[in-house]
Amino acid sequence: MPSGRAGALRALPWLGPSLVLIAAIVAFPVGYMVWTSTRDLSAYGQDRGSAGLANYRNLFDIAELGSVLLHTVIWVFCVVVVTLLLSAALAQFLNKDFPGRTAVRMAILVPWAASVVMTTTIFYYMLDPDVGIANRFLVDIGLLDRGYGFTKQPVPAFLVAMGVAVFVSIPFTTYTILAGLQGIPAEIGEAGRVDGASPWQRYRYLTLPQLRPAIAVATIINIINVFNSLPILQVITGSIAGFSADTTTTLTFKLIRQNQQIDTAAAMSVLNFGLIVVIIAIYVKVIKPTRQVDG
Repeated sequence: MPSGRAGALRALPWLGPSLVLIAAIVAFPVGYMVWTSTRDLSAYGQDRGSAGLANYRNLFDIAELGSVLLHTVIWVFCVVVVTLLLSAALAQFLNKDFPGRTAVRMAILVPWAASVVMTTTIFYYMLDPDVGIANRFLVDIGLLDRGYGFTKQPVPAFLVAMGVAVFVSIPFTTYTILAGLQGIPAEIGEAGRVDGASPWQRYRYLTLPQLRPAIAVATIINIINVFNSLPILQVITGSIAGFSADTTTTLTFKLIRQNQQIDTAAAMSVLNFGLIVVIIAIYVKVIKPTRQVDG
């Protein structure tokens, strides 16, 4: 048996291209982002020299940063959890054989295939207090006396953005869990049925453990996507003054677009990246998606 070092050297020619690709598309951008966060940049991106940790101090001097971080945690947790629950139920339904199943499966892809900006804009105008069809419907059936500004106030707008984020996240999550379901041998469920287990018991103790890897993939991808979801929040909450409906991603955008603080925005990006890594690391540590399922 070759030593570990000799084996690594022999594998290097095969792993080399992948390592170079990872360095090019992951390591270099991250390193450059961290380096940028320590520079003194003008509003036009001109590098005026080292700033040390001044950009991070400027970032933590923002009075609303604590509430923005809280919004971010609420945003990511609620959207990901609701998406997983609805997608798990939908995947279970689509895994059954029924007339028109193929058409229904294709229809599920529509929110995913459509432009996120366009989908969000449709919801935005549907809820417009003056011309929105949803508001008009609520007035016509007597639930509202007049159109309500769902997208004009921080809390309702934030909730609407969550709903849109769930809507556009369901297709990918559903198909990921559905792929996991179709990889589970039918004999497992049949054995539980023979032993007298109820449908919920079969799902809880037999199906769900087998779905751990698929759910983990869906969760991690959703955490990353939702954390960095600028289009939805920008369209729904972008016109609301201040930071009352912002997450760390929209705060970064405002630092660049409105305040022209590119260097502080770079520091916010580093903080954002660190938060994502920590959250995913905690999730992997707690859930252990690669752990073998007991037989």
